This record gives sequence, structure tokens and C-alpha cells, in this order.
Amino acid sequence: MRKKIALVGAGNIGGTLAHLIGLKELADVVLIDIAEGMTKGKALDLAQSSSIESFNSNINGSKNFKNLKDADVVIVTAGFQRRPGMTRDDLVEKNSIIIQKVGKEIRKYCSRAFVICITNPLDAMVSILQKSSNLKTNMCVGMAGVLDSARLKYFLSKEFNVSIEDVSAFVLGGHGDSMVPLVRYATVSGIPVPELISLKWTTKKRINEIVDRTRDGGGEINRLMQTSSAFYAPASSAIAMAESYLKDQRRILPCAAYLNGEYNVRGLYVGVPAIIGKKGVEKVVELKLKAEEKKLFNNSIKTVKTLTNLAQKLIKK
Repeated sequence: MRKKIALVGAGNIGGTLAHLIGLKELADVVLIDIAEGMTKGKALDLAQSSSIESFNSNINGSKNFKNLKDADVVIVTAGFQRRPGMTRDDLVEKNSIIIQKVGKEIRKYCSRAFVICITNPLDAMVSILQKSSNLKTNMCVGMAGVLDSARLKYFLSKEFNVSIEDVSAFVLGGHGDSMVPLVRYATVSGIPVPELISLKWTTKKRINEIVDRTRDGGGEINRLMQTSSAFYAPASSAIAMAESYLKDQRRILPCAAYLNGEYNVRGLYVGVPAIIGKKGVEKVVELKLKAEEKKLFNNSIKTVKTLTNLAQKLIKK
């Protein structure tokens, strides 16, 4: 029997998610969105592509949350997206209310699912989603670190003119301007980036520029597209997480995971590397940070905490 993935939000990310799930034959798919005609039409269009791409996943669309029933994975993209000039934080009030509603529906229909939140501001929204759904903290995560790390890896591969397959990197902290790309842990075929700087493959200045570009990754795309925000890479990132869960791959993936003492943080969702397997987030990987890294990470924690507290107050009104 095939698994089932429910996608809450049938916009650009939702549609791309459904297409990737079908192509990979990960599961059957239900797209859920208040825009019923668009949702059903998009699902039908994607389903018709199965005869060309030769995949057997069923793809359906609905506006009814009852279709969450028996979902093994739920990926939430519902909410307002960024417009040019907006930060992720500008979305907090509107999206807090939407995410709380989605969480209640998950609690009602699929309380044992593994839930991945993509809606911004990410770190605050995943906290709202977990509380309103009453999911175990290890079964509700935020997609951000995989995306931010993917951007960093891409920029590094272009800087060094090497295959993307040979580049490894990851990002800590909140999904926003306070994120902490850990250059010390970035490697090209196992060679640390600081060593490549010493070998004069690049300069510290260039790497700092890449770090800044990574922090502004979503904003750059948003400014270029004007009427939309990134959706291909965010969808691919969430699929990597869902696949690791469904196939028990136990991949170490950076994501917004619940911290219960790790990194001296308790009761907060923050971007950290974590093992994702059949039990959800099975282990948070706790790294020893240097003084400057710790300072940046703690600053990111403060930003996430402030935004999360604001979101919690908004939904209690």
C-alpha cells in the first residue's frame, strides 16, 4: 500500500511538491487549498502528466481538510507569501492565524503524521503549528536549513568551479538575516573551505560575500521575480526531508527542530542539523561552536525567540 502525503497549500510550492512526489513515486498525493477550482485543476493537470512520465502516484485536489485523514506526511505551505520590500517577519500576523487553523485540522484528522512546515516566518510558524496540532515535537519540523544550505552549496560550487556533488555545507539558526552559515564546516570533496582559502582558490572576502548572498537568498529571488517568491528549491528541500522520513534514510539534514537543552536552548524551534528517520527527528547534532560562531548563533536565537513570542501573542488575541 502506497503512503499518503497531504499538501496544505496548492500554490507554486504545493504544485511543485506534488510533481516531485509523483516523479519519485514517493506516495499518493492530496492537495488541499481554499481555492477549490485551482486546486482540483492543478491536481488533474499533474495527474495527466503521469501517463507521459510513467509514474503511478495518485494526485487529487480538494478544499476539504477531511482529506488529511490517514496522511503519513503533511507538508504545509499555506499562507501569504513575501512581496518585494517585505521581510519574512512581515508575514507573522496573517500567517500565525492561518497556521493555527491548519494545526487544529491536523490534530483532528492525522495526529500521527510527520509534519513539515514551509510557511514564513518559518521558525515561528513551526512552533505555532506544533502547539495547535499537539504533535510530538519530534514529529513537527520546519524546512529552512536544507534550503539555506542548498543555496550556500550552489554558490560555493560556482565559486570553485566544481561539481555541486562534491560540495558539502550547512547553515545554523533562524531562517532569515540572522542565519549562521558555518564556513568552517563547508568542504569541497572533504577539503574545508578555510584550507581552500589558504591554497588561494578564493579569498576570505569572496567567501564573506557568498555568506551574505546566502542570507539574502530568498530576498534576491523575490526581487527578481517581483510577483512571486522561490518555490523550486524550497519544494526540493521539503521532499528531501519527507523522503528521509518515509524511507528511514536517517539523513543528517539541517532543519528547524525543537531544542530541549541542546545548544543551551530549551523550548524553541531553531535551525540545527538533525537526523531524520522513521521516528521523525531522531537526534539533534550538537556542534562545538567557536566564540564568534556562538555569538552569531545566540543572536539568531534571540531573533527567533522574539518572533515566536510575538506569534504566540497574536493567536491568543
